[in-house]
Amino acid sequence: MAAVICGSLAFDTIMDFEGRFADQILPHQLHILNVSFLVPALRRDFGGCAGNIAYSLKLLGGTPLPMAALGSDGADYLQRLQALGISTEFIRRVDTTYTAQAMIMTDRDNNQITAFHPGAMMHAHETRISARPDIRLGMISPDGRDAMLQHAAQFHAAGIPFVFDPGQGLPMFDGQELAAFIEQATWVTVNDYEGKMLSERTGWDSAEISRRTQGLIVTLGAQGCEVWVDGQCTHVPPVQAAAVVDPTGCGDAWRGALLHGLEQGWDLVRCAELGNRVGAIKIASRGPQNYTLDGLA
Repeated sequence: MAAVICGSLAFDTIMDFEGRFADQILPHQLHILNVSFLVPALRRDFGGCAGNIAYSLKLLGGTPLPMAALGSDGADYLQRLQALGISTEFIRRVDTTYTAQAMIMTDRDNNQITAFHPGAMMHAHETRISARPDIRLGMISPDGRDAMLQHAAQFHAAGIPFVFDPGQGLPMFDGQELAAFIEQATWVTVNDYEGKMLSERTGWDSAEISRRTQGLIVTLGAQGCEVWVDGQCTHVPPVQAAAVVDPTGCGDAWRGALLHGLEQGWDLVRCAELGNRVGAIKIASRGPQNYTLDGLA
């Protein structure tokens, strides 16, 4: 069974700030904000939601089909995916722009500030989804606005069950658009902040969203996650990480595990338990695609 993962492929420039953002930002001076952070450590990684989720799902033995766009500088990323055994048949090359770029700064409390340049991602909608016997599952993760809207509609029209994972793309949509995503989706997953925004914009609380789908999962970071099914909530406890090194890509690692569980026909609680375990492994490694699952029992 293959899973189409719609979202970004990006190069992540990751910087570590040794202090706390809160100590550098004066709340009463936000209207004239002008700050600079010294970042002694800097590295460049392969990233983007579709790439990160595909990496996680592949490690778990799944068959990811990332659907995304790369720019004129994307040859190395294409070769990496192929070396990992991840299909590139739905990867579009756009030679008139750069690959998406994320500049991510993490402080000592694992808070993050991110600047994102979409680049080739804005062409992702040019690749269409259609029914195919081996495609049994899909995911809408953060992507270009048109791509998210069109791919959700195409999954729905093709009868392919899919996860709606709006992530940092959620603010692009109003309540009516988000409600349409939910009505088309089979499952919804958000973090706690996104969940509050989703409820605020649609007027539907978590219980109501879960009634309109086969389930809603709200990830809570170090507190685990909530699984909502038919209006009822189950708390899935966290898994203690061996070390907290870098949170970048933890949510995507978790979502790869969710897709793997759904491919196996598991219930959402069991999927979330695996997601928490994989997220705990990922956070002990730097970068979103540098961990292994050798210790996963």
